[in-house]
Amino acid sequence: MGKRKKHKSQKEDDVKLVVRIEAELRDAFIETCQAMDTTASREVRRFIRDFLARSGDES
Repeated sequence: MGKRKKHKSQKEDDVKLVVRIEAELRDAFIETCQAMDTTASREVRRFIRDFLARSGDES
């Protein structure tokens, strides 16, 4: 039988970034994100993309 070629999904390319912040700051950030119908992960990704664009390093 032939072997099926596995296609990498977007999720397989994702990695984690661990950031240490104060619990109160994290809680306030998550609450604000929920109130704005978004997620903390989405907003952190947006911040990183915007930061790189402003710094001229759009990878």
